[in-house]
Amino acid sequence: MTDRNWDAELKKIDRQLESVSDEALFPAKAASGAPAKAQAMEMQKTTSTWGVFLRLSLTVALGVGMVFWPYSARCGFGLTGYLGAVAALLVSGVWSSVWTFRHRAAKAHVLSLLLVLWGLVLASMEVLPRTGYAKPTVAHPAQWSCTK
Repeated sequence: MTDRNWDAELKKIDRQLESVSDEALFPAKAASGAPAKAQAMEMQKTTSTWGVFLRLSLTVALGVGMVFWPYSARCGFGLTGYLGAVAALLVSGVWSSVWTFRHRAAKAHVLSLLLVLWGLVLASMEVLPRTGYAKPTVAHPAQWSCTK
């Protein structure tokens, strides 16, 4: 074992702690309550949110446009283009959800998360039958390419 005198070591630490003030040992907590809340509200008022809503409206337009997709998405290049547009919807949904969260826009954040969910649904409708996790149909066949 060690040959240290722990009683002497602890007395030394006690003397050092006695020489330090309580303010140095336990610093005051950050401001909370009304002043901190007022400062946060002032920062939120001065922040421009038009960019946030512009991002969200572009994502909403893409999400609605996916319902009216004009090209065949059964196989081949049509499927690739459709899945690319779905990926763009997912990326823009995540992008807008991050910005709406940062700007504390709760309703817009929920809408952007719903758009991400919509993108996941659209992607799963095309990918799952082709990977064997869902039953293939005429609209969603089991093959990726158009050759038989």
